[in-house]
Amino acid sequence: MRVAVLLAFGLAAFAQDFQQRGYVDIRTSFFPQTGANDSGRVIADALLRYEASAKLTPWLKLNGALDARSDSHRQTERSARFDWQDRGFLRPAFSFRRFSATAYKGPVTFEIGKQLIRWGKADILNPLDRFAPRDFLNVIDNEFLGVMAARLTIEKGAHTVDVVLQPRFTPSRTPLLNQRWVVLPPSLQIPLPLGQGAPALPGGVQTGVRWNYLGKGYEMALAFYEGHNHLPQVDGRFVPGRIELFNRFAPMRMYGGAGAVPLRWFTIKGEGGYFTSSSKNADDYVLYVAQLERTVGEWTIVGGYSGERVTQKKTQLDFAPDRGLARAFLTRVSYTISAEKSVAAEAAVRQNGEGAWVKAEYTQTLSTHWQARASMTLIRGNTNDFLGQYRRNSHAILALRYNF
Repeated sequence: MRVAVLLAFGLAAFAQDFQQRGYVDIRTSFFPQTGANDSGRVIADALLRYEASAKLTPWLKLNGALDARSDSHRQTERSARFDWQDRGFLRPAFSFRRFSATAYKGPVTFEIGKQLIRWGKADILNPLDRFAPRDFLNVIDNEFLGVMAARLTIEKGAHTVDVVLQPRFTPSRTPLLNQRWVVLPPSLQIPLPLGQGAPALPGGVQTGVRWNYLGKGYEMALAFYEGHNHLPQVDGRFVPGRIELFNRFAPMRMYGGAGAVPLRWFTIKGEGGYFTSSSKNADDYVLYVAQLERTVGEWTIVGGYSGERVTQKKTQLDFAPDRGLARAFLTRVSYTISAEKSVAAEAAVRQNGEGAWVKAEYTQTLSTHWQARASMTLIRGNTNDFLGQYRRNSHAILALRYNF
């Protein structure tokens, strides 16, 4: 927290334009059922997020965001160090969510440092988000992680070209082995106790380029990515007295595209990619999503389908929530009741009926600074289905947020 205060005063002292904001979010999750390896039913989380930006010159801006957090379920580190990499199993107690410099010159924007990079355009599932690892300690309620990268964006008329170079790999944070979001296959016979081993993090550079075109009555994009998958393959090794599971991250190349066409009654959106790997343990496959979106008054309705076709099967065991949502019907609905109240719901239902996830949320603004939220998540299905395996993890959340 002292670092945040010093950073804010330092930026404000030299900035032509200084802006800051943040919030404190406290939430409690209630699980009616225990997990196979987790007897906890109530988890409390607290997060302080502070964001600041300072325009030092007409062409240079600094961006910063700091997180301080804790929880009751040992998902957060108990050390007071500041983390800037997001490469650990646990959430850091203090971390830099963003720390970057942005330079502007005519149609050119260049940002370097830790930043959030989103390429996807669809809702719920985004195959193009190759520079957007996530925190999956809770598989269903997750958030994006920043990456260390240099990003060059050039806008010329209807054309936008985005080039990204990520010199340090950032993996998605996967569920903890001793908690409820790790569900081992029922058929897996393990002769020794399991332990969590250090991941095999790849070196090298991740690169990508995206071209976007905004035409008359439509929008389209083409994207290319070369690097590693931020979602892991799961491997094991014998050590004295136990088996260690550890994550490997396969090389990945993606050829992708996206598009949107607004029509009279709804907007058609599509996004997808072909993913190939030089690894003998990673599949080659096509992943895509197609959806219809309509806004009527205070209603926003999205419905679609996510599909997958495996062109070469090589994977033995992995953690892939993006592919876990494939071959499913997806929907998201939101309604603004008033300036203070809103409701939203989203769902994914497997086309074969073997897995389903439904979430409903109500938000109430209490005052200028205070906001309350309540949500319920229902998960059902077969143990062999990605969604169905979490059927004991249905839960409710009560949260209170103070914005400043």
